[in-house]
Amino acid sequence: QVQLVESGGGLVQAGGSLRLSCAASERTFSRYAMGWFRQAPGKEREFVATISASGGTTYYADSVKGRFTISRDKAKNTVYLQMNSLKPEDTAVYYCASEIAPARYSDPNEYYYWGQGTQVTVSS
Repeated sequence: QVQLVESGGGLVQAGGSLRLSCAASERTFSRYAMGWFRQAPGKEREFVATISASGGTTYYADSVKGRFTISRDKAKNTVYLQMNSLKPEDTAVYYCASEIAPARYSDPNEYYYWGQGTQVTVSS
């Protein structure tokens, strides 16, 4: 059973930065691909970024490409989402998720384990 705990959310002005962290409880964390998703009020959960188990492959949603960076630290069982040049439209609850081998990395239904989410609010 993998438990995921996100942290690092908060309130920031447009143009600012935040770094989200997702700590995993499972010692076999290195076997899992990790994803970040977000959900704004009244909207469906959407893909943000994903990183492969090895850390060698990453994918990003077009809306965050060039501004967000996903990374992982296997020694700390933690995945990060560095968010720069934040915009008000980035406001959402951000979730991390894990799965050993998601067939479609951008589909939230492909991920079995989820964290509780952390709120990110970007003011204009």
